[in-house]
Amino acid sequence: MEINLISDTVTKPSPEMLKAMFNARVGDDVFRQDPTVIQFERIVADLFGMEAAMFFPTGTMANQTAIKLNTNPGDQIICDKWSHIHLYESGGASANSGVNFNLLDGHRGMITAEQVKDGINDPEFYHVPLSKMVGIENTTNKGGGACYEIAELQKIQKVCKENNLKYHLDGARLWNALIAKKQQPKQFGALFDTISVCFSKGLGAPIGSVLISDAETIHRALRIRKIFGGNLRQSGYLAAAGIYALQHNINRLEDDHRRAKELGKQLELCPWVSIVEPVETNIVVFSPFPHINDREVVEKLKQKGIAISVMAKGKLRMVTHLDYRQVMHEYVLETLAKLIL
Repeated sequence: MEINLISDTVTKPSPEMLKAMFNARVGDDVFRQDPTVIQFERIVADLFGMEAAMFFPTGTMANQTAIKLNTNPGDQIICDKWSHIHLYESGGASANSGVNFNLLDGHRGMITAEQVKDGINDPEFYHVPLSKMVGIENTTNKGGGACYEIAELQKIQKVCKENNLKYHLDGARLWNALIAKKQQPKQFGALFDTISVCFSKGLGAPIGSVLISDAETIHRALRIRKIFGGNLRQSGYLAAAGIYALQHNINRLEDDHRRAKELGKQLELCPWVSIVEPVETNIVVFSPFPHINDREVVEKLKQKGIAISVMAKGKLRMVTHLDYRQVMHEYVLETLAKLIL
C-alpha cells in the first residue's frame, strides 16, 4: 500500500466523476461553443455572486491572467513573502506582465490591512514602481493551510479602494477555507476584483481552475488565455469533472481537515519533531529538530510506504485528500508513533 501525502493534487477521478465526464455534452470551447464549459462557468460565477467566469487548465495560468488583467508593465504587486504567485509560478509575473513585488512579512502567509497600507508606494513619487494590485492567498500553501478572517479581508479591501488598487484572491484551496471557517463564496465575491479557484486539489478533479470577475474583465481574459496558450477544444469533459466536484466533494473536505488535525496531534507527540504549525485545514507543516536531516525523515517514511514532501529547509509537509482513506490514516498514525530517528 503506497500512501501519497505529497499534495492534494495527486488524486484520481472517482468512477462516478469519470462517468459524468464520459457523458458530458461538448463542443469547441475556442469558439465558445462547449455547452458544459458554459454551464460550469455560469455555476461558478453565480456561486460567488460575480458576473462571469472562465475555465483554465491550471491555477497558475488563472493567476497569471489575473495579474496581466490588473496591472501594467512596471507596476508593483503587494503580497506576502510566501505567496504562490511570487514563489511558485516560475517568475511568471515578471516574464508575462513585467511587474515586481513588494513582499510583506506576514504571519503564516497572511497579511494585514495595516501592512498593505504601509506597503503602498506614493503614486506621485515616480522613482518607485506604481503600486497597483494586492494579492491574497487563502488558504496559504507555505503557511500550512492557514485561513483569513473575513473581517481582515474587508479591511484590506477598504485600503485597496481608497488607493485605487486591484484586489486579487488566489483561492486555490478556498474551498477548504469555506468549510473550515464556515464562510460563504458570496462573501468573497463581494470583496475581490478577481478570484481564481482550483478544482484539481481538494475537490478531486483531474485538471482545471476558474477565474471569476465582472463580465468586461472576463471578456478581456479570453485574449490573455489565448496568448498564454490556454485555449482548449472539447474541454467540457474536464468541466464536467468540476461540476461533479462542486456537487459532491465540498462537504467531505471536513474529513480531510479532521485527519490532518489528527496527524498534527500525533506529530506533536513524536520526540524528533520540534514544531508543528497549527492545523486548520488539510495541510500539515512540521519541522524536525535541527540535528535531524529532513531527507532522513522523508526516506524513513518512504520505506514504510508513505510519501511526504520537503517544503523548505527545515520544513516538511503532509497534505490530506479524498484518496487518503481512513485505513491509510490509521496506518500513518501508527507508523508515526513508532518512528525512531
